[in-house]
Amino acid sequence: MKRRQKFYLVIKRLIGIFGSLIGIVFCFSLIWWWVFIINLFVTKGHPFFSHTRIGKNGKPFTLFKFRSMKLGTDPNLTNYEVDNKVVATKFGLFLRITSIDESPQLINVLIGDMAFIGPRPLIDKDNDHQTIELRKQNGSIKMRPGISGYAQINGRADVTPELKAQLDEYYYKHFSFWLDAKIFFVSIFQSLGLMKSRRNRTHEYLK
Repeated sequence: MKRRQKFYLVIKRLIGIFGSLIGIVFCFSLIWWWVFIINLFVTKGHPFFSHTRIGKNGKPFTLFKFRSMKLGTDPNLTNYEVDNKVVATKFGLFLRITSIDESPQLINVLIGDMAFIGPRPLIDKDNDHQTIELRKQNGSIKMRPGISGYAQINGRADVTPELKAQLDEYYYKHFSFWLDAKIFFVSIFQSLGLMKSRRNRTHEYLK
């Protein structure tokens, strides 16, 4: 890791603290209250969802989300499995498409489990477990996981475990303020439907 990247990690954490505080106030005032009320009825009294994910240096932590899946659904389903099974509620599909279901992770950012940008926190099972092991090999497991990341804007659940790990490795080796800013704005544009996610990319895209 380069010296300027080590310095940026300090700045990145400060951005995470102050940015998440602002985001929490904004979301609580304009978004969370009505999402909570609607999801309270849709999920029969279970509007929130928490789950153990693998974070920085392989340390488990509790991730917070709005519930998007039907009650009784296996909580260990990966994004790929969720996207390919009819397990989400109709309102949950809206939350997932707009990424509003991910917004409670601002709390994770504030307490230091996550950052705004970084490799997505994964479930230690199946394909995710394979990606986690590859992250350990390429060093990207050392990064604080993010609400969005380089792999998310380049295919999200449509990439293989190997390619996801390659994308995470690329981010780990090249992360900077400008790359984070690009990922941040592309993520917003994709959530708003203003930009399509790059899918089915190969490692050639990383060059």
